[in-house]
Formats: sequence, structure tokens, C-alpha cells
Amino acid sequence: MLTGILAGLAAGALWGLVFVAPYMAGTFASVDLTAGRFVAYGAVAVGMLLWGLKGKPRRPTPAQAWAALWLSVLGFTGYYLLLVWAIRDAGAEMPALIIGTIPVWVMLLGKPQGLRWAALVPGLVLTVAGLALMAEVPHGDAAASGAGSYWRGIAIALVALVFWTAFAILNSAWLKRHPEVRATDWANWLGVATGLGGLLLWLVGGSSLPALAAQPAFGVLVAVCLALGFGSSWLATILWNIASQRLSASLCGQLIVSETLFALVYSFAWEGRWPSPAQWAAVGLFTLGILASIKAHR
Repeated sequence: MLTGILAGLAAGALWGLVFVAPYMAGTFASVDLTAGRFVAYGAVAVGMLLWGLKGKPRRPTPAQAWAALWLSVLGFTGYYLLLVWAIRDAGAEMPALIIGTIPVWVMLLGKPQGLRWAALVPGLVLTVAGLALMAEVPHGDAAASGAGSYWRGIAIALVALVFWTAFAILNSAWLKRHPEVRATDWANWLGVATGLGGLLLWLVGGSSLPALAAQPAFGVLVAVCLALGFGSSWLATILWNIASQRLSASLCGQLIVSETLFALVYSFAWEGRWPSPAQWAAVGLFTLGILASIKAHR
């Protein structure tokens, strides 16, 4: 259980980076950033599969390949494109908080049969209280955006929320039905499927390679995509698969709060400011919520 918890928290730390990536990438289009991240993920996965040929790596069956394909849309290409659009319209903090409600939904929808609802109440209450407290804080990015684009970003973030909630529950259920599939193998299969989706996305809606290369910050875009493709995609997926195989869906859901915590920390660091007292209190509530959930699942 401890291994699963640590793996889930580490995955959250890596996923939190995606909330500041749109700022780091500058003025590049959302489609280009999304496609670049997942093409990089696919390249890492293909490289790992080729590197493991000597060890006779397992190849997916047609059914497993199909599962990797549609889950990759829910948890990667579709979800992250929506999230980037939301961040561009509404800033990083409110989309991070909306995504931060995923633990609540996953906990409610993925509760183990033997766990009493009463045991989950403390963790749920603390998490919701933290989100409510953060929602009271004014957000500079939102104020700088037009009202229409801001609310459009909020709506898009809600759709992204549905995508990843579904992915968290369905991916956990799939892994538990297939214990013979190793976490690394599944991360690589998802990576190949995600890379193909990212390439298709770029071919359909992305900028041409010469146009991208002509921009002064092209090197920054490449570095961001490589960092997200390896760390926030390939490595984070392995860590999350380990957590999903060892923990219940409801506890995994609560660990997703760590993504929100790290996203807020990275956002504050990028903007060069300290959290307000209310934001410090919200972070404390999030942390207590995680601890309460871990205690309930013991």
C-alpha cells in the first residue's frame, strides 16, 4: 500500500507541471503544444519497446491495443487539449481547482464495496472545503481575460474533468482485470496509442514544421514537449499504473489532489508570488484530506 501511495503522489507531482507548461511554451498554439507533448511520449514509448526487444517484451493483443487507444483519448490527447484550451482562456488556477475535484468524483464512483461511506466523509469534506476556500480567492489571470473567454475556459475545464474522471476509473478497472499486464508495458502501449493520436492531431490542426521552427522560442517548445512527454506522460503513467494496481479506485482518486497541490505550487513559483493566507489554508485542507482518505482505506 505504501508503494502505491508514494507512486500516486509522485505521479501527481509530475502531472502538476502541465498546468504551467502553456505559460512556459509562450505563444505557441494549444494544438502544437498538445501534439508535441504526446508525440514525445509516443517516441519515448517506442524507444523503450525497441530497447526491450532483447528481453522479449509483451505485445498487446488486439483487444488490449484497442483499450490503450480509447483510454489514451480519455486520459491524454483529448483531456490535455481541453485543459490547455481552458488554461489559455481562464488562467491556470481555476482549471487546476476544477481538475482538483476529480478526487471527489473518483472517490464517490470508485468506492470499494466493503468500505463504509462514513469512513470517506472526513476526506471528502476536507477536500471540498479546500476547493471552496480557493474559489473565494480572486485570480489575476481570470481578471485579465475577457468575461466570455473566461467562462468558456471554465466550461472546457469541466469537460476535461469528465474525461479524466472516466479515465481514472476505467483505467484502474482495466488494470485490475488484467494483473498479468505490467505497469511499464501498459505505459508503453498507452504511449504508442497516444503518440499516434498526437501525430494525427498535429497533422489535422497543427502548424507546419517550418512555421514552428521559424519562431524564436522553438527550442523552448521542444524542451517543454520533451520534458512533458518523458516526465509528465511516460514516467507519470508508470507511477500511476503502479498506484492503480495496488490501491482502490477511491484512494487513487484522493491522491489526485496532489496534482492540484503541485500545480498551485508551480503556478505560484512561475508567477513569482507567495500564496495568500486563504490559499495556504486551502493547501492545508487538501493535505489533511489526503491523509484522512489514506487512514480510511487502511
